[in-house]
Formats: sequence, C-alpha cells, structure tokens
Amino acid sequence: MLRQIPALAAVLLALAACQSTGGLFGTPDSPFAPDIDTSSDDAVDGLIVGHRLMAAGEYELALKAYHRAASQQGATVDVYSAIGSANLQLGRLGQAETNLRDAIEIDETFVPAWNNLGVVLMEKGEVAEASQVFQTAFALDSGRTDSIRENLRRALAMRDDPDYGITHQEEQFSLVRRGGGVYLLLTVK
Repeated sequence: MLRQIPALAAVLLALAACQSTGGLFGTPDSPFAPDIDTSSDDAVDGLIVGHRLMAAGEYELALKAYHRAASQQGATVDVYSAIGSANLQLGRLGQAETNLRDAIEIDETFVPAWNNLGVVLMEKGEVAEASQVFQTAFALDSGRTDSIRENLRRALAMRDDPDYGITHQEEQFSLVRRGGGVYLLLTVK
C-alpha cells in the first residue's frame, strides 16, 4: 500500500493540471498565463529589429535578434551577413570572418558580405586580401556605393604605402547592409 502512494500522488497532480480552470487547458478567465501563440504573423522580423539595434549601437542585442531571425528564416545570406557584422562590432573577428565567408558561400554576389569581410580583414591587418575583397565588392556593386568605394581606396592606399595607416588613423572603414544602411566601424585604441 505504501508503494502505491507516490504513484497515486503523481496521478492526482496530473489531473489537477488538466482542470478546466487552469493548467494545461486554461480558460480565458483563468489566473494562469496563456500559452504562447506561435502561429501569429504579427511578429516583427528579427533582421529588422537587429538592424535597428545595430544602428543604436546595441550590438549584443542585435546579435540575439539576428539569431532569432536565423531560427525563423533559416541560414540565409542576409542572416549570416548580419551576424557577421554584429560579431565584428563586438570585436569577435574570427567569428565575424567565418560568418561573412559563409554568407559569401551562399551567394557570391552579395555585396554587403564582401564589403564587411574586407572590413574584418583590415581589422585583422590582412591588407592585401582585404584589398582584393573590396575590389570584388566594388565590382559587384558597379561602384554605386560611396562607402565601398572609399573602403577600397583606403585599403589600396594602405597596401601600397604601409605608413598610410599610421598617418591617417582618423579615417575609418564602413560596414554596409542590404537596403542602403551603413554602419560606421569605429576603431577602438
């Protein structure tokens, strides 16, 4: 008889959770929190939220929003590029480079990923490869974006004159994203 008491208690707890006044099958007047409705189309796109957070300088929160977008949309070129840009702003250069290379693997014509990979390589001091990456971004963009053109100009100047970076430290490289938004990459000393 004593052995049956724990089993009986478990059954009673399960039945209590299934009452119509709350628990698993709650009613509108129930004091319990409602279930999450995942079928709603009203949810804001994680990429949009992330872009706004990046513009506000909230890079860690932007990264979380981009990861949420990845769980909702899958591993798209936009998602990988956005995650890479957020990691770059957080100083996680290795992760940023991996994310941006993954984005380029998905779509070799995605200009923001090429540009932002160039910025990562410049931050890592890999000027020669960064120059080539910026040239690719510039060619794919047909020279329309001023920030990409400026990034290429600076990278070529630094490649051809190693002292250029020392004398022009106030100049900075710019991150770009799809839709014309520009994130300014500020160098931290």
